[in-house]
Amino acid sequence: MNHTISSNESIPSAKKKIIVLGSGPNRIGQGIEFDYCCVHGLLAIKECGYEAIMVNCNPETVSTDFDIADKLYFEPVFWEHLWEIIELEKPEGVIVQLGGQTALKLAKRLHERGIRIFGTSFDDMDIAEDRGRFSDLLKELEIPYPQYGTAFNAEEAIEVAQKVGFPVLVRPSYVLGGQRMRIVLNDEDLEKAVVSLLKHIPDNKILIDHFLDRCQEAEIDGIFDGEDFHVMGVMEHIEPAGIHSGDSNAVLPAFNLSPLEVTTMEHYGEKIARALNIRGLINIQFAIKDGTVYVIEANPRASRTTPFIAKAYGVPFLNIATKVMLGEKKLKDFKIDKKLEGFAIKEPVFSFNKFPHVNKELGPEMKSTGEAIRFIKDLRDPYFRKLYKERSMHLSK
Repeated sequence: MNHTISSNESIPSAKKKIIVLGSGPNRIGQGIEFDYCCVHGLLAIKECGYEAIMVNCNPETVSTDFDIADKLYFEPVFWEHLWEIIELEKPEGVIVQLGGQTALKLAKRLHERGIRIFGTSFDDMDIAEDRGRFSDLLKELEIPYPQYGTAFNAEEAIEVAQKVGFPVLVRPSYVLGGQRMRIVLNDEDLEKAVVSLLKHIPDNKILIDHFLDRCQEAEIDGIFDGEDFHVMGVMEHIEPAGIHSGDSNAVLPAFNLSPLEVTTMEHYGEKIARALNIRGLINIQFAIKDGTVYVIEANPRASRTTPFIAKAYGVPFLNIATKVMLGEKKLKDFKIDKKLEGFAIKEPVFSFNKFPHVNKELGPEMKSTGEAIRFIKDLRDPYFRKLYKERSMHLSK
């Protein structure tokens, strides 16, 4: 095949440049929330005197507006496209923390080619992403986590499940939005889940975690600059664990956890951020059962809730985090003044009316297509009380 390249419209400037990777087309688990992160990241890069280059291919986003970045490459967020851009622009480095899982997945390739990743290094991000390495780290830090094992076929899966104890959460490794996750109660269902999973995602490693039934779920978003850890916010989910965090109503700040549980979460969050050598953002999910705080997972990037917290508290957290990633500023250089009276609730938005045949039961696989924010003055709010009363009816086995 002869490829004829007619011309290249892109003429690199002499300025120092930084590339920000977006999250590509909107899809469940990853969408408009990361656009907010990218826009604020680009503005922070400009403020630090660099040329801000955006790579994304979604016409619906603000980050792809012609006047946000200094230069926009409207290209798929795939390695082949990205590598050509890097060869042409020769940037100082790339930011992968702002574009969700899609951007994060390109970190390995960037690392292998010796391209600088601003913020947390590839190896440290990989510890958080790789369940085995992450659990080893938690063990070393003496932080509780649900028992788990890995398997490559149904026989191994049954062995692992008997070791960790039913109910178990079955999921493929490195996926987005809880894709193909299942909660199973016995060997027979486990076998079915594993066979179906391998049919759709062949050769994938399967993770099997002990599922902490009927426990409280909560999460923290934080920024770490190498010295100080700042907790942007502690969110408590109204629905019990087992419903994907993207589908649950989350309340900021926590409303029903004891001060000790909240402090423990913050303490574990800082320990993990230090151990992973985070520069910039981290999101950590917890399960709380009988007073014990367990760590479920850590995402070494902006999470879907980062914009929610920034808006609820009225603090430009993404601007702060980007400057920390670039090494231009430390947390102590900022005066962080949170303005929130009462509580903010992150509400999932579902589009079931557009997909009439989709199973509407909520579980560990994400189904919401967006989120809204609702402010309430106090916990006597009738909307909140109704939500709280109905919380446990969702979880379907």
